[in-house]
Amino acid sequence: MASDGVVHDVFRHRLEGALSTTVYVVRYPRQSTRVRVQHFPRLTRLDRWCRREVVEEAIVGGFFVRPHGPALGELWVGGERIETRPFRAPFDRVRAAVSIENGALTIGPRNELHPRPAGDLLQAGPLLVAGARRIVDGQDHEGFSAAADQLDSDITAGRYPRTALGLSDEHVLAVACDGRGSNGDSGLTLTELAELMLELSAHSSINLDGGGSSTLVHGGRRRNRPYESHGAPVRGARRVATALLFEGR
Repeated sequence: MASDGVVHDVFRHRLEGALSTTVYVVRYPRQSTRVRVQHFPRLTRLDRWCRREVVEEAIVGGFFVRPHGPALGELWVGGERIETRPFRAPFDRVRAAVSIENGALTIGPRNELHPRPAGDLLQAGPLLVAGARRIVDGQDHEGFSAAADQLDSDITAGRYPRTALGLSDEHVLAVACDGRGSNGDSGLTLTELAELMLELSAHSSINLDGGGSSTLVHGGRRRNRPYESHGAPVRGARRVATALLFEGR
């Protein structure tokens, strides 16, 4: 454990059928951690940006329109709405988001959060855990299957490298996993990711951008190993449109 209470852990997560995947977890103390949204008007490699800006702790944020942007989903930074490509109606109203108001971090459906945030808001999804219960149940509640053409593919189908943000009573949890057969890593389904977040004591959790975009930076270094759909490693991970940063306060 670091002197600031931040804990980094790496382990093999066992799945059914003798499968497993490498999981990376960083636990940030809730009382002493500030989370904020970072928007990149031009797609940016998160690990390289962190080195340049001397940012120690970050995770990839929401989705973006391939290959060059813009960000997908609603986005607010410092009370100002950023121009993005909205999620298609009616899913734009229900897809999960991360909200940060007066230092308080909330994860929930968009229609349950403030309509005009005074702080930061980043929409991604789907919602994995709420009220300490798994929300992912194989149904298309947030329309990621029905509107899969807005993304590379249907992110609800299959095992992939994944990233997630979670809240437990004591910690903010930043989580990533490898996948796509790299080094024997199978990746996780969304159901498996939700179950993992529950095992990590999260009472709320949201899925963030994954696959080749999956990036978790701790101590100024990228910790996970993102791979493309054909199994080729991504050099430094894809350029992305948004990130969540973790800072002491």
